[in-house]
Amino acid sequence: MSRVSKPYEIVERALELSTTDGCVVIADEDSSANLRWAGNALTTNGVTRGRTLTVIATAGGAQGTASGVVSRSAVTADDLEPLVRAAEAAARGAGPAEDAQPLVSGVPASAGFTEAPAETGSGVFDGFAPALGDAFARARSGGRELYGFAHHQMTSTYLGTSTGLRLRHDQPNGTLELNAKSPDRTRSAWAGRSTRDFQDVDPAAMDAELAQRLGWAERRIELPAGRYETLLPPTAVADLLIYQYWSASARDAAEGRTVFSRPGGGTRLGESLSSLPLTLRSDPYAPGLESAPFVIAHASGDGASVFDNGLPLAPTTWIGNGVLERLTTTRHSAGLTGLPVAPSMDNLVLDGGGERSLEEMVAATTGRALLLTCLWYIREVDPATLLLTGLTRDGVYLVEDGEVVGEVNNFRFNESPVGLLSRASEAGRTEKTLPREWGDYFTRAAMPALRVPDFQMSSVSRGV
Repeated sequence: MSRVSKPYEIVERALELSTTDGCVVIADEDSSANLRWAGNALTTNGVTRGRTLTVIATAGGAQGTASGVVSRSAVTADDLEPLVRAAEAAARGAGPAEDAQPLVSGVPASAGFTEAPAETGSGVFDGFAPALGDAFARARSGGRELYGFAHHQMTSTYLGTSTGLRLRHDQPNGTLELNAKSPDRTRSAWAGRSTRDFQDVDPAAMDAELAQRLGWAERRIELPAGRYETLLPPTAVADLLIYQYWSASARDAAEGRTVFSRPGGGTRLGESLSSLPLTLRSDPYAPGLESAPFVIAHASGDGASVFDNGLPLAPTTWIGNGVLERLTTTRHSAGLTGLPVAPSMDNLVLDGGGERSLEEMVAATTGRALLLTCLWYIREVDPATLLLTGLTRDGVYLVEDGEVVGEVNNFRFNESPVGLLSRASEAGRTEKTLPREWGDYFTRAAMPALRVPDFQMSSVSRGV
């Protein structure tokens, strides 16, 4: 075994090899386990492990400080010096970095920095797999077929800098997607869950939910495009608000390029975005949604800066009681806009003060409304209004006077999440959810269902 095979040793050795003015080293140790199934039977399972090392070199010059970033996987001791030199060459060959700031210093070292990385394995499914098998049996006897996958990943990140930072974060991340189909494939329903350890997911409850939805779909109703009162489940709300969160750059807003730009100049900070008492927040310590408590930036971009690596993160309210309170900033963009430093984080929570479950919101519906399952293929149409388009998927149901009376066709929608917040008439109980569209990138979300009186279904879609 190499004498520098441990993650913290690799970080320390890379820092020792550095010859530029500053250096940041990020070692990500990944392990993952997965299960896949189709037609009520397991098909594949596997376990993987990997390592990625990112070296960020900074070099001062007469014109300013430049940065060079190089990342490689499967790094060994022999790869370290070439990797560091490549990052340094990139820094020396680059122009001054617009986001240049002094590297972060003075943050206390993390406990366990010199310890082995956390790992996951097939054992994470020890309690889940038998329950899934029971769900297969129930589905088989009920005349439906279950498809889907379960994935669990553990990433241990070690971050060291030439300014003395020695930080570590272990991030578990689990997702479960379950799809039920009728034997003739004419009906389909989906449910998903986000989890840290697969101890809080119940395949039996998910199968029962899917069975109910397949039952609703036995009656088919065709509806035209138009505006409908619509119940958006937490997963759909998450997909829309995550995109809004990704679009909430203070710099872009100050430069007049986004929905958060004030006409005539400046930003919309301080404006009311909703008449409901909605609070949108991020908190690295949120129970069940814990994320890195410091900035981990492998590259600079609109919402991140490699110079901010290691910057401590704190609970942040983006929208408070319906009022826009914060837009995302790096230290650089905070300086440009005169706003507080507010880096983006890896979780998002919307609280609306409501106590009703989605089922209770359905039961309280008077007249006619649509109940969605999830959204997909979401794309931006107009950044100035944050108009998004996308498709419904795996079940749109018609509610009449508090009861689901059948399944309707799918639609293409055109809506802005900011506009939806302004028009929402009810928010339900906040619960942890898995975004369907962004589940590969952003899984730590808790959202309520929302009732929107006039959700725009712009055209009929014949997709599933």
